[in-house]
Amino acid sequence: MATPTANGGYATTEGTLHVSKPFRDNKSKKMRAVVTFHPRKSHFDTSNEASGTNEFRGFFTLFWISMFLFTVQTYITSFETHGYALSMGFATMFSRDAVTLALSDLLLVATTGLCVPFAKAVSKGWIRYYWVGVIIQHVFQTLVLVVAVTWTFNRQWPWVQSGFLTLHSLVMIMKMHSYMTVNGYLQWVRTRAKDTFGRMSEATEEYGGIDQAISVARQKRYEEEAPSVLTTGQNTTEIGTPVIQTPSEMNRSSTELTNDTNISTRNNDENGPLRHYTDPSTAAALRKRLNAISAGERSENRDEGKRDQDMKENANIVNEAVKNGDVKRSGDATPSPSVTSTSIPDRDPAYALKYHPDAHIAALAKEYVDLDSELVSAGPAQVRWPENISLKNFVVYQLIPTLVYELEYPRTDRIRPIYVFEKTTAFMGSFALLYTVTESFIIPLTPTPDQSFFRSLLDLALPFMIAYLLLFYIIFECICNGFAELSYFADRQFYEDWWNSTSWDEFSRKWNKPVHTFLLRHVYASTLSTYPISRFTAMFLTFLLSAAAHELVMTVVTKKIRMYLFVMQLAQIPMILVSRAPFIKRNKLMGNVVFWLGLYAGFPLLCVAYVAY
Repeated sequence: MATPTANGGYATTEGTLHVSKPFRDNKSKKMRAVVTFHPRKSHFDTSNEASGTNEFRGFFTLFWISMFLFTVQTYITSFETHGYALSMGFATMFSRDAVTLALSDLLLVATTGLCVPFAKAVSKGWIRYYWVGVIIQHVFQTLVLVVAVTWTFNRQWPWVQSGFLTLHSLVMIMKMHSYMTVNGYLQWVRTRAKDTFGRMSEATEEYGGIDQAISVARQKRYEEEAPSVLTTGQNTTEIGTPVIQTPSEMNRSSTELTNDTNISTRNNDENGPLRHYTDPSTAAALRKRLNAISAGERSENRDEGKRDQDMKENANIVNEAVKNGDVKRSGDATPSPSVTSTSIPDRDPAYALKYHPDAHIAALAKEYVDLDSELVSAGPAQVRWPENISLKNFVVYQLIPTLVYELEYPRTDRIRPIYVFEKTTAFMGSFALLYTVTESFIIPLTPTPDQSFFRSLLDLALPFMIAYLLLFYIIFECICNGFAELSYFADRQFYEDWWNSTSWDEFSRKWNKPVHTFLLRHVYASTLSTYPISRFTAMFLTFLLSAAAHELVMTVVTKKIRMYLFVMQLAQIPMILVSRAPFIKRNKLMGNVVFWLGLYAGFPLLCVAYVAY
């Protein structure tokens, strides 16, 4: 169960869930949900407790043992037939021009660093992001892609090198887009926040200025929530009846209220002795209970039994504190001024104006608070924009295996060398298996126009599926987790249980989470909130962009423009609509069978179509 924290996140048994700030559109100002990050482990991580107790974990062991035996058998058969265990033809092909490829990729990564001076210029107001900055951003991204694709064609690289550089270019472009978009958007937020604060200041002039208006707002809030101050008898630990603070107590300065961590209670006699709760954890627990009670007592539907139960629970907290020595009576320490449990821990005193009796001022204050809160990260570091804009921050972001930029991510406290070694070993072993499958069962069976179409499909179906599973494991389990460990990134959910998918939209959401989260925030949600279109239209545009990117990669790899993959990608939309029919949704087994049959047929079908035709 998750409970709210002071910084806008939620505390869970696995850590703190850092919820991203709402993403406010610059035209409609409509709030929309975005991606969230919190500490999670991947499904196949050996340290994942859930995976360790999975009833089917033995089948994972069976899979790897079977792959090992399959590889050994392949080596023995090849040695008996050809005199060598494994041909190095594929290795010779993908190692060709390796130095040039490495330097090209290094230049690509270094070019992304231009995002930092761009963000600096935006933060200082030298470039207005909407819409000059947006135009510059998209021209730059397009230029990077065009140069990368043109370079691969000019070098006449084989399909491995061409595909790698093109895919990595798309990844870098998505990272740059998210970085520049988020920082540019936050420039608009800060500008709007300053404008709102100015209008709020003007509105408070009739109340004697903003300082006087804040005092009025604080007093109104305290008058509403004063019942949370409880009284007790002089020499007893039982909770008495609530009393309201005096106006002088309610008008204490914001600094004193913010810094005071004590909670004081008094007996029915206003001048009676006080008991002081000096332990911070006790104070926090009591404050939480008192706020819940005071909020409940203002509810018209609150019954007496529930109120009595809360009072008893509150008394138990105090009694336990007395027993542990966390509570001191008035004779044990010098009494300090009392403070209500509703002290406002404001970063900005203007936050208090949300409670001003003037509805217009309160509305402006709420808008200002909402805007200002978007400039601060929800994590424990409380990073405020533009403090995040630095070369170091951008380099760390480049190392983190995510395509969505945030001011702050959930972090681990250390790097585990054994974990890095585990993922490195798994990568090397899985890559050896992938190479064996490709060298022995895919390249020799590359289809030609004179071969039987259906025979080619049958010959390539199983090798392609094994290669796909191994490639998935290498990228999302080994590489992503390895970089996440080295960059202290705590959210390891790079995929979900896509193998249980019953429809293609479920598969597209689960198998590649980094790309899915990017498309969700920067394509689907952005399009939906910016333009007056339906959800279906936004989904169609998202699929259209994804299909175009996939077809671009196939064009670069095969040096052909055939549009087969583009059509197959868009064909998922009617298949998704059909899969949402009630009679299909009820039969999950049938949906999963159809999904796997489609995946089995899709890879060899694409290979035959692009290579032979």
